[in-house]
Amino acid sequence: MERVVNFLKDAGTYYLATVEGDQPRVRPFGTAHVFEGKLYIQTGKVKDVSKQIHANPKVEICAFKDGVWLRVAGTLVEDDRREARQSMLDAYPSLQGMYSADDGNTEVLYFKDATATFSSFTGAPEVIKF
Repeated sequence: MERVVNFLKDAGTYYLATVEGDQPRVRPFGTAHVFEGKLYIQTGKVKDVSKQIHANPKVEICAFKDGVWLRVAGTLVEDDRREARQSMLDAYPSLQGMYSADDGNTEVLYFKDATATFSSFTGAPEVIKF
């Protein structure tokens, strides 16, 4: 999983896909954090993306860097512990102007049953499960 997290951080931006009814929704994200051995992302509970994840927690993210793309498919699980929220905010100080661990809006979610696939035009895909 370390390779996955490092790739996401190096890419800087990845795209998270959810569904709303039968309509796919994709938007840029930038948080990728390991807490207690799990890959976490962060959003705000008031956002549509949060509502979409809670309605259907199966998501996929995709990032591209240096001719390689990474897709991570899995189920997101909310971690409502203050420690998890604070750990994310400590890892991303730039978020602290918009979010706090106790604001009732900050939401962190981790990947469960994830499959990460590294692909390129020059090599065979590499699959990592976590």
